[in-house]
Amino acid sequence: MTAPSLTARPLDRAAFDAIAAAHPDVPIPLEQTPDWVEFERALGRAALGIWAYEDPAGALVALAGYVHVVRRSRESVVSVNGPVWFADRTPAAEKLLMETVREQFRDHPGIDPLYVRMQVATLQSPATGPIEHGWYEREIVVDLTPSEADLLRSFRPNARNSIRRAQRNGVSVRHIPREEWKTVFARELFPIMQETAERDGFQSFDSSYYETLLSVLGDHLRLMVAYRDDAALSWLITTEYRGYAVYYFAGSTHAARTTFAPYLLLWEAFRTLKAGGNTACGLTGIESENFPSLANVTTFKRNFSKNVVVVPTTYDIPLRPGRYAAVSVLLRGRRAAPAVARRVAARVSGRVRTRRSGATTEST
Repeated sequence: MTAPSLTARPLDRAAFDAIAAAHPDVPIPLEQTPDWVEFERALGRAALGIWAYEDPAGALVALAGYVHVVRRSRESVVSVNGPVWFADRTPAAEKLLMETVREQFRDHPGIDPLYVRMQVATLQSPATGPIEHGWYEREIVVDLTPSEADLLRSFRPNARNSIRRAQRNGVSVRHIPREEWKTVFARELFPIMQETAERDGFQSFDSSYYETLLSVLGDHLRLMVAYRDDAALSWLITTEYRGYAVYYFAGSTHAARTTFAPYLLLWEAFRTLKAGGNTACGLTGIESENFPSLANVTTFKRNFSKNVVVVPTTYDIPLRPGRYAAVSVLLRGRRAAPAVARRVAARVSGRVRTRRSGATTEST
């Protein structure tokens, strides 16, 4: 005998606000709000709204917002930084939610997703994969409740020294007026993001993405920039929702690093967020098993807190298991091909060097 499934119902803004007000102590990420739904739709994405899940007695178990994502060879439904749990997140409860979500989207009208992607605390059927990892698994969280003096003392000596060095180097931090956000970002800050992405080896969004974020989610954002001699060195965008802030996006020039501008900028952000009533600030992802590339930013973020929070890993819930398995194999092959090509090229290059040196055996 199988356990009864949960009931899924869509939430309009009034229904969502009522749930949020009734559960003031439940952390709700900004990505799981109607405001984020508006942002996704402003980007031209097919946001599927926010859904509440209730047990047979009518008790709220969880809520989750979804966006429909279309990529080459596959469609998916993604819950960004969700779901949000109101009941105990036991393995049995999580399995029941996943089964309900699978039923919900398997025959959803108008779309044909291959899988649903969401955070899962206990890996079990029907969750698997994922085809690719989409959300960080560990982050640093800074407690903003101490006094400013105690907060500063809690940083590592390197951070405190770097803040003072930035001040001595003539770095100052400005709060950009909201009416100037889009103009300043497009003219001064997006080129810094491009420089940051090229230097650190990641692909940034187009400028329009950040400009849309600033326009649609402005009630929940702050844009701060570190300058020296009127030249922008480093910038950050923070989000705020229900007393919790997030250091969401940032960029820095090479000159920012030599002047220690990012340290002063983040310190001023903490002061501002604390004054605004926020009790904590998440610094987003750090290095983990599935995200070793975050090692560099981990070193920077660890200067501000020792508090590491584990975030449930993102997994896939296949809706078409056979097709999902085939697509997974195909994508693994595509990703492995460049690495194989590099190994072959290195081997051929080694043979050429060996022959040129007059060696009688092939290099391995």
